[in-house]
Amino acid sequence: MHIRRAVATDAEAIASVIAESFAAYQTAYTPAAFTATTPRPNQIERRLHEGPMWVAVQRATIVGTLSAVPQDALLYLRSLAVLPMARGQGIGRGLMEQAEQFAVAHAVTRLVLSTTPFLAHAIQLYTQLGFQTSTDGPYDLFGTPLLTMVKPVVPVIETPRASTV
Repeated sequence: MHIRRAVATDAEAIASVIAESFAAYQTAYTPAAFTATTPRPNQIERRLHEGPMWVAVQRATIVGTLSAVPQDALLYLRSLAVLPMARGQGIGRGLMEQAEQFAVAHAVTRLVLSTTPFLAHAIQLYTQLGFQTSTDGPYDLFGTPLLTMVKPVVPVIETPRASTV
């Protein structure tokens, strides 16, 4: 598996990965919230202009995705999705780590995301990665409850190497 930046020609595959990833939870969303959660290819193409988007690729197939929207000193993460058949392989973690590397490189101070309380595995991953729940909104997406999670971004401080002279 490798992770790379998404390009416009990935839009259809990304939309498919998101739709398949969230399909099992469709009944927990309101219809409008599910539609907002599963963007169409043309919406994915627009998102490419809003901020970075990454895809995880296995054997020439996109199996995961994550997008981000820079907002001043924070990076809003959205649409983390991994195909059901590819889960449990560290793909979601890898995508989240890629976003954090981007944040460090761009002097972002906080990562922010919204999820739903019924996505327990996602919440577990976010917690393992250092995210904490926040009282900041939003609190719902078209009638589906949301949970906001934040993580401070810690810049990498390089220590000088000892001289070998």
